[in-house]
Amino acid sequence: MTTRSTVTPDLSAHTPMMRQYLTLKADVPDTVLFYRMGDFYELFFDDARRVAALL
Repeated sequence: MTTRSTVTPDLSAHTPMMRQYLTLKADVPDTVLFYRMGDFYELFFDDARRVAALL
């Protein structure tokens, strides 16, 4: 059985959108998270680097 510790990021310095993204990402750290902004999907931080390497 594997246990995963969730780290709560410091959200005070971020915009409301980025707070939401970081909260969602903290729940699924091993998953590439596409975040919808308007008509587009965005990738941030390590997810963006991982996907860019595949393109």
